[in-house]
Amino acid sequence: MSEPVTAPPPTPRPLHRQHAFRLFWAAESVSQFGTYVGNALLPLLAATALAATPLEMGLLSAAETMGYLLIGLPAGVWVARARQRLLMRRANTGRALLLCTIPVAWWGGLLTVGQLIAVALLCGVLAVLFDVAYQSHLPALVDRDRLLEGNARLQSSQSLAQVTGPGVGGTLAQLTGPAWPVLAMAAGYLTSTLLLRRVRETDPPGPAGGADRPLLAEVRAGLRFLARSRTLLAITCCTATANFFTGVLSAVQVLFLTGALGLTGSAVGAVLSVLGLGGVLGALSAYRVVRRIGQARAVWLVPLATFPALLLVPLAGRGALLVPALAGLLVTGYGVVVYNVAQVSYRQVVCPEAMLARVNATVRFLGFGAMTLGALAGGVLGEYLGVRGALWVAATGTALATLWVICSPLRGLRDFTPTASSRTGA
Repeated sequence: MSEPVTAPPPTPRPLHRQHAFRLFWAAESVSQFGTYVGNALLPLLAATALAATPLEMGLLSAAETMGYLLIGLPAGVWVARARQRLLMRRANTGRALLLCTIPVAWWGGLLTVGQLIAVALLCGVLAVLFDVAYQSHLPALVDRDRLLEGNARLQSSQSLAQVTGPGVGGTLAQLTGPAWPVLAMAAGYLTSTLLLRRVRETDPPGPAGGADRPLLAEVRAGLRFLARSRTLLAITCCTATANFFTGVLSAVQVLFLTGALGLTGSAVGAVLSVLGLGGVLGALSAYRVVRRIGQARAVWLVPLATFPALLLVPLAGRGALLVPALAGLLVTGYGVVVYNVAQVSYRQVVCPEAMLARVNATVRFLGFGAMTLGALAGGVLGEYLGVRGALWVAATGTALATLWVICSPLRGLRDFTPTASSRTGA
């Protein structure tokens, strides 16, 4: 008797042709573009128009990520209980309204560094909710075997925003003053909100009964899950250490470029964009690189090969002496994105759906909380060691951050498997 012939399953459409993912991707891209414009524009405004000191620059840089220290851990519980796309829309709308206060104060002659710090802080709090929600919502739109591809596409748009955002912000601030670029940022967040509204797929609520559990119990569950996986813990420690020293860098880099090197606003934006250009190259090649060398191997080998390039930045000088620093930023940006694509995809695969938002929030709390502390430290180091001395500390610390993953069980793995990596001691 002949066996029945079964038709092969239909080939799923590429992600970029899936309507829901395209809208979600576009919304995230526009939001990230606004964030990177602001990351360059607000410090430029403080340094040039308001003559901020190194300590004030450190406070402003810290304010951008302080939200992770303030609400980072409970944010994971709130996101898990919420309709995540609705939460993302509300976070974007709130950021748009806050940003509109800056041009109003500027036109009225009332703008201060204190207001910039306050707006950056509140926008950062809303960014925590947006970022945790979008990372946690992706598995609801994309099959788990497509997460690596989905994260690579999201990282490509984020890196492109990192390339174009600072240059656009710096150039517009130089040509039109600070008010109009800030309004453009607000318009970008509102555009992202409208795109998210067009996603037709159901935006599911959090798990039933989740609100009955105490908040602290939910937070502790996320911390325990992270602590029980040696692999996840090593990755998180590497990210947090690198982010701490990235915070040191962010606190003094604009002062270094405008003061020591004498660059204009548009030139500062162009230099800051180089890090994002490396990220674009990393995002475009991350899927192939990770598949070729292995996901576990990419998490430790890529940072080992690329993070030390940041040591070229403190060597920068005027003219041709700026070129090695640009190369260092390019290589580091490439490595950061490939590393992020590999480790975020791993986290999304290994974490149960009910635990994902809490683990995402815990990792971002530790990672971006470290960046906040690093920015505060960078302001202090800039005051006492000078701007170039603070850059040396930032570059050295970033290079050493790779020791966490090099000295972990990752070195014995090529790829991750959910069944092995999620166990205690994996």
